[in-house]
Amino acid sequence: MFYVGIAALVIALAVAGLLIYASTRPNSFRYARTQRINAAPEAIFPLINDYRNWVQWSPYEHRDPAMKRTMEGPSSGVGAVYAWSGNKNVGSGRMEILDTNPNKITIKLDFYAPFKANNIAEFSLVPHGNATEVTWAMSGPVPFIGKVMATLIDCDKMCGKDFSQGLNSMKEVAERKTPQANAA
Repeated sequence: MFYVGIAALVIALAVAGLLIYASTRPNSFRYARTQRINAAPEAIFPLINDYRNWVQWSPYEHRDPAMKRTMEGPSSGVGAVYAWSGNKNVGSGRMEILDTNPNKITIKLDFYAPFKANNIAEFSLVPHGNATEVTWAMSGPVPFIGKVMATLIDCDKMCGKDFSQGLNSMKEVAERKTPQANAA
C-alpha cells in the first residue's frame, strides 16, 4: 500500500509540474517555413491568392480523397472563402482572404474539427533577382489546453513539416510554369 501511495504522489507531482510549466508558456504562437522558388512573385501569387489553385500544391488537399470543399465570394483575392470538411486527417474549417497585395496574402483561418482554433496564415513573397523567397506562416493565440498540448507535442515541427511539403510542391508547380527556371 505504501508503494501505491508513493506512485500516486509521484504522478500527482508530475501532473502538477506539467501544468505549472504549461502556464509559463507563451500566450501566442507563430510557425513559419521559407522556400526559395526560381520564379517571379507574379508567377507564384496566383497559386496562393486563388483557392482553386491550392489543389496543385497544398499538402492538405490529398489527405482525404472524399473531402468536401466549398468556395464562396470572389474567385480570388479579398473575400474569397474556402471551407472544407473531411476525415480525421483534415478535419473541418474555413479560410478567408483578408488582405492581399503582390508581396503578401493574409488569410483568416478557422478550424472547427478536430479542435477549434482561430488563426492567421500569411504568405510573404520577397523577390531575389529571378527568384522569390516564399514564407508560409501561421500565428494565433494559445489557450491553456494548447499550452499543455504543446509541452507534449512539437507543434512547430508538425506544422513546419506540412508547410515545407507545401512550399516544395509550390516550388515544383511555379518552376514548371516559369521559362527562366527551366533554363537555369
